[in-house]
Amino acid sequence: MNDARSSVKLSRIKLLLVVAVFLLPVMIAAGLLLSGWTPGGSSHGQPILPQRSFAGIDIKLADGSSYPWKDSQPRMTLLALPGSDCMDNCVRLLHLMSNARIVLNQNADRLRLLYVGQPPHIPGADAVMKSWQVGTDVDHKLEKYRPLGPDSVAAILVESNGTALTLYRAGFDPNGLRKDLQKVIH
Repeated sequence: MNDARSSVKLSRIKLLLVVAVFLLPVMIAAGLLLSGWTPGGSSHGQPILPQRSFAGIDIKLADGSSYPWKDSQPRMTLLALPGSDCMDNCVRLLHLMSNARIVLNQNADRLRLLYVGQPPHIPGADAVMKSWQVGTDVDHKLEKYRPLGPDSVAAILVESNGTALTLYRAGFDPNGLRKDLQKVIH
């Protein structure tokens, strides 16, 4: 009788250990999630919440056509919105953003660069702007994302279906933007 009881007790202990093996990782993950920790998934920009589609925003390009937010290929758009006057700092950031596209190597064609605003007119700006499509926000629907200060630029990463994902406010770290681009475009 003692052997039967000890056998049942041993079976129960084994069952509890098996259950614990499966429940322990779930409990640890829930604890980490509740504490606010995320495993390297943080972005250097701010998520645009609630998510919204830019597909209805009419951006007129220099040739008179409208910018195609929804792309037939899985290509994202990096949208640059300059402040009141794009000068040296703004052009420097635009150059770094276009370099971030180059760093994507064979995936560089999966990122389109769109500059919405008055193009900069300082020496050397033309060379930087060759990488960018330039457009005008016809209905001024992007104004709330545009920086207020002069010689600044904000950026928005937009999915190929037109959904705005991440906002990089004026003063953002271009190296952080580059890292984010390397994470999402692979």
